[in-house]
Amino acid sequence: MTQPGSPTWMDLGTDDVEGAKAFYTALFGWDFLDQGPDFGGYLMIKQGDALVGAAMSSRMTPEGPVDEPQFPTSWTIYLRVEDIDAALAKVEPHGGSVMVPAMEVGDAGKMAVVTAADGAVVGLWQPKDFEGYDFTGQPGSPVWFETMSKDYDAAAAFYTEVFGWTITPMGQIPEGQPRYATNGEGSAASAGICEATTFLPDGVPSYWRMYLAVEDCDAAAAKVQELDGTLLDGPMDSPFGRLATVTDPQGGMFQVIKPSF
Repeated sequence: MTQPGSPTWMDLGTDDVEGAKAFYTALFGWDFLDQGPDFGGYLMIKQGDALVGAAMSSRMTPEGPVDEPQFPTSWTIYLRVEDIDAALAKVEPHGGSVMVPAMEVGDAGKMAVVTAADGAVVGLWQPKDFEGYDFTGQPGSPVWFETMSKDYDAAAAFYTEVFGWTITPMGQIPEGQPRYATNGEGSAASAGICEATTFLPDGVPSYWRMYLAVEDCDAAAAKVQELDGTLLDGPMDSPFGRLATVTDPQGGMFQVIKPSF
């Protein structure tokens, strides 16, 4: 059974939609499918026959397009909820704030965006006719999600109370090392919380990030740079595979990983 509050969707907000399309198509072979003016030019992303996520202009608001970007280029991760209104009612009492109130997305479902108790931006999705992305584990698809938190205890409490997470600390972490926990245990785990206080620079808030599978991490990192993206960290080996932290040319950050799982 899927853990409550599991990541179910992701979308990219960018001030250069055409540039993003060119970058991600060249890197992952993604296809971008425009949903038309009724959906504000929202672009569904497919990897072959599988849905990966979506992209949209950061100048688009629920009321229509505006002259200036409303936020920096970034990926938003959406967590599944059964009752979005009930979940939103818990956000402020547990230290968060509502950025985008619940809104209907046609017959697909309802969405909202909040800041968690540690300041990380995260979306909520209550499905109706649309569940979310297709998990395939194939190159170009998302295989893991985690929040990098500057207040681990506040984040753990927030996701437990608002989303119904089952916080499962990772064992065998040496004393003094950052804590890490997952939502659920073992193969049932759906996302993670990393205590990032000691290594996120001052001024960088807590945030969510995703891992996209690749066949060759080093080649993918090199390709990112060829396409005018930025290599921030890595490639490096980890217990879960070889990975790197990168951004697209507009600054949208993500991880690439050659999974070992």
